[in-house]
Amino acid sequence: QVQLVESGGGLVQPGGSLRLSCRTSGIIFSIYDMGWYRQAPGKERELVAGITSAGRASFADSVKDRFTISRDNAKNTVYLQMNSLKPEDTARYYCNKRWNHEVWGQGTLVTVSS
Repeated sequence: QVQLVESGGGLVQPGGSLRLSCRTSGIIFSIYDMGWYRQAPGKERELVAGITSAGRASFADSVKDRFTISRDNAKNTVYLQMNSLKPEDTARYYCNKRWNHEVWGQGTLVTVSS
């Protein structure tokens, strides 16, 4: 059974940082491109960052130069380091395979507010 378990969210002030983690199980993690997605209230889920199985990263324009994505294949985990957070980054964040999504996990809530 595939499980995607996100963690690391919380309340942070504008300009602050958070590091999200997504631990996966039930998939051969190392062979898949992975992505971090977010969904803000009233909006559709969007891709914010992706990382290929080879470790090549890509980012949405809205987070470029502020977020980094990394993966640890030994731990079946993908990370999202978020710096210089803005109120518009407030959303529930999810990880999933970049293509052919698995069932979504619960996500982790990030709230950026003073």
